[in-house]
Amino acid sequence: MTGREIRFGLSPCPNDTFAFYAALHGLVDTHGWQLSPHMADVEELNRLALVGELEMTKLSFPALGRCLDRYGLLTSGAALGRGCGPLIVCRPGFDLERLASVEVAVPGFNTTAFLLLSLYLGREPKARALVFDQIMSAVAGGEFEAGLIIHEGRFTYEGYGLQALVDLGAWWESQSGLPIPLGCIAARRDIGAPAARELQEILAASVAHAQAQPAASQEFVLAHAQEMQPQVVAEHIGLYVNDFSRDLGQEGLAAVKELLARGREIGLIPEAAHGLLAG
Repeated sequence: MTGREIRFGLSPCPNDTFAFYAALHGLVDTHGWQLSPHMADVEELNRLALVGELEMTKLSFPALGRCLDRYGLLTSGAALGRGCGPLIVCRPGFDLERLASVEVAVPGFNTTAFLLLSLYLGREPKARALVFDQIMSAVAGGEFEAGLIIHEGRFTYEGYGLQALVDLGAWWESQSGLPIPLGCIAARRDIGAPAARELQEILAASVAHAQAQPAASQEFVLAHAQEMQPQVVAEHIGLYVNDFSRDLGQEGLAAVKELLARGREIGLIPEAAHGLLAG
């Protein structure tokens, strides 16, 4: 890494490629920084963050809570909102009362989805981790009786013959009155607060550029969308890229703090010796 180069971990999901296209391609003021993308599934990015691999990275909020010694939250670039939470899906005929006793396919143990399922049950579920896009077919094929889906899965699960058992985002909103924090961008603390603030400005400008000129990133987004249908891509972006992505604001920060506090209450998030924010 050169003095003004930052390795930036992001997922190939449409919300990330759409939101950060301008920053990656120098279409906004980058303050002299060069962002070198490292694309991976969010759970892989979570694992890399736990060992401090990348200078700036997308990660799930529970993962952030587990690595606040190394990383601080940037207030731009987050995926947070209402009506956008993970779903528990099953084949028709499954009894909700059995959920606590069966093994659930989950998209990773550091994800917000897994933490929400744990909060819903009041304890860690029986679970096995799969890459998120394998979960629906595994449930449909009978390998699991229930699965926890994220991302574009909420738009496509019915095509697998599945039904939604619980909307954990709606459950969180009813319990907390707050939007659901899904993923965020964090900067490694050793880059320093001034650099973190500049990177935060870059990401905010990139989101604003994406919202103002949505067609500019279309080819880039579709190239990484893993054979997703264009309509699903558009729905995905519309749901996960919003005003909170530009700036979390007071309501967004309150939601993040509440999620991490509830995770600490059930022992899944450690007590933090560092502050939440990077800059």
